[in-house]
Amino acid sequence: MDITFHSLEELYKRLLPALRTKKNEMVRMGYTYIKEDDIWNYLKEVKWIGARNLTLSDMVSDVLNIDDIQIDIYLKKELRILKRRRNLEEDDFYV
Repeated sequence: MDITFHSLEELYKRLLPALRTKKNEMVRMGYTYIKEDDIWNYLKEVKWIGARNLTLSDMVSDVLNIDDIQIDIYLKKELRILKRRRNLEEDDFYV
């Protein structure tokens, strides 16, 4: 049975139980700042970026088995970029 999703939001909602499970596992391991969206964004922007024909079970497996450290590194990198972007925007006001 093929399952078709008509939007990323619909897919996200379908994967949310797995994302919550992974987040809770990571919180128990000390990554208390990780959110479901962080895991989703990592997978969407890094793991699945060029993927084709992924099944829902492939995606659930990726969510549950993704390396915690890779998500942590990704999130810290994204936060550094966001902070740098904010600092640049703030500096624009004083030019």
